[in-house]
Amino acid sequence: MTDIFNPFYAQIAQNRLSHWLESLPKQLNDWHSGNLHGEYKQWMKNIELLPQMKADRVNLKDKVQVTSFEPMPQGLQKKTIHHLMQLKPWRKGPYHLHGIHVDTEWRSDFKWERLAPHISDLSDRYVLDVGCGSGYHLWRMRGAGAKFVVGIDPTQLFFAQFMAVQHFIQDPAVNLLPLGIDDLPPLRSFDTVFSMGVLYHRKSPMDFLQQLKAQLTKGGELILETLIIDGDENTVLVPEDRYAKMRNVWFIPSAKALEGWLKKVGFTNIRLVNIDQTTLEEQRKTDWIDTESLEDFLDPNDPNKTIEGYPAPLRAIFIANA
Repeated sequence: MTDIFNPFYAQIAQNRLSHWLESLPKQLNDWHSGNLHGEYKQWMKNIELLPQMKADRVNLKDKVQVTSFEPMPQGLQKKTIHHLMQLKPWRKGPYHLHGIHVDTEWRSDFKWERLAPHISDLSDRYVLDVGCGSGYHLWRMRGAGAKFVVGIDPTQLFFAQFMAVQHFIQDPAVNLLPLGIDDLPPLRSFDTVFSMGVLYHRKSPMDFLQQLKAQLTKGGELILETLIIDGDENTVLVPEDRYAKMRNVWFIPSAKALEGWLKKVGFTNIRLVNIDQTTLEEQRKTDWIDTESLEDFLDPNDPNKTIEGYPAPLRAIFIANA
């Protein structure tokens, strides 16, 4: 099964990421021979059962959509929905696959619309997305002109979801590897690095920012999207237990504190380009998840507070240069 990555190895052997081949094949072999999720084989089986449909039109600029001149027959569409539903919960999206609307929990297109006007032109850039989930934004980065896009996320279900979408789109310039940032050597090869919704999950945010910087070319651009709270340069929330029912939330800084962190690890030209409170339009329950969503994470009597009494999720987008 590890031969699934052979096309990626062949590509980077011919581009600026060739030095990654010194460590990557062994890491992915170890990953595959390690502790795979109990349902991983079944997830991949469902992907193998997806129909072969010619992609006559792929739209990645305005959405993630693939269509064919010959519509998918209704019976086949029903079977395809069944196989895709076996990969629930679908968190990030949405996807439009031959008339099937994968209505994900998050409207990730909202986030893309907030950040896209502020980032450098991605044309011909090598782009890395750290903690990319199922890879929704990888497709939008490609649609914005990126030459080569790599996402990393260790969650095996997200890898399976990406493979399902890739089954229909078939773009070799868009790739997802089931790895975390700790698995990456300092590649210093990406023109743009995205990290969205990850910082607060890291026990050592300063180390994480340094890891992101180590992936960038000199002068390369970081797009960092994360939770923040109101406060001055010394304000950092350290949740006692859970935050919005999430266990692994370690530090939520103020915008000023985060700007200080970025400066401390050597980023320059730091800009805060957007602050936005997460709404029930952007994160909500759909038929494509079987779990709770934002409505369940907020105080039913005060939507400006989490169920634990902390400030409700407020998200900021920073841009900086290495």
